[in-house]
Amino acid sequence: MAKIPFDLKGKSVFVAGHRGMVGAALVRRLAREGVELLTVAHRELDLRDQAGVSGWFAAKRPQVVFLAAAKVGGIVANNTLRAEFIYDNLLIAANVIHAAHVSGAEKLMFLGSSCIYPKLAPQPLREDSMLTGALEPTNEPYAIAKIAGIKMVEAYRSQYGSDFINVMPTNLYGPGDNYHPEYSHVTPALIRRFHEAKISDVSEVVVWGTGTPRREFLYVDDMADACVHLMKTYSNQDMVNIGTGEDITIAEFARLVAKAVGYTGAISFDHSRPDGTPRKLLDVSRLAKLGWQARTSLEEGVGLAYRAYLSESKQAAE
Repeated sequence: MAKIPFDLKGKSVFVAGHRGMVGAALVRRLAREGVELLTVAHRELDLRDQAGVSGWFAAKRPQVVFLAAAKVGGIVANNTLRAEFIYDNLLIAANVIHAAHVSGAEKLMFLGSSCIYPKLAPQPLREDSMLTGALEPTNEPYAIAKIAGIKMVEAYRSQYGSDFINVMPTNLYGPGDNYHPEYSHVTPALIRRFHEAKISDVSEVVVWGTGTPRREFLYVDDMADACVHLMKTYSNQDMVNIGTGEDITIAEFARLVAKAVGYTGAISFDHSRPDGTPRKLLDVSRLAKLGWQARTSLEEGVGLAYRAYLSESKQAAE
């Protein structure tokens, strides 16, 4: 059952998905907490394998679990790989949450996504707007899998008294992002496109969509800090949004990324590409009342993300 404040020091902590952008940020943040960190590579344990996950949990018995593993991607990936996005994410959530319960984990945090909210829900998005309307069609399979994970956490909490909690991060960016030209999220896609245009001296960069949708962006290390804060100080069935509480149009954001990269050419918009949800801004008043707010400005964060991209690209080439 719940213990607040929850002391992480000396606990065995499993970060599921430690090689992803979110999981890696959690690993960096947990280094300051004096924990015994548990991680396992995908080649050693496929989180979609129920028997494998059960066996690993039975052997390792982590006291704390951050469930950050997921199959993720941008609009094109979500809309193209619909079966994989629902299948993989349902299995990951079901296997890890159940195994954490069976093995007696003291606390678990499930990381959802802001795409679980209805496409046309009132803005900013409050936690209680989930399941009040239709989802954005392009990422509906992913959203449904994440909603199932949220409901599993609620069910295990209500039936077994498990100290399991849900958090909903907004759009994240930073070190370790996926820069795939087709399947990445908007921030890494723009960083890569503007960088390549600068290197190749291209006079114009085309940005997908109309540029009018509004998005909120949170630097991934801020998100990790919020997760650790909530793990130590929060225990309730109600999920908690994690974001900045501020948004920006994609067009404005593209100009900000171009500036950080040092690209000075023209920017145009491909209206034939999907925009997705018109606006996605989280209501972070619950998080603020719990004593946390973002520290990294968007301009600073994009600069850090670009430097990480240059470093990671160089390492990949070596």
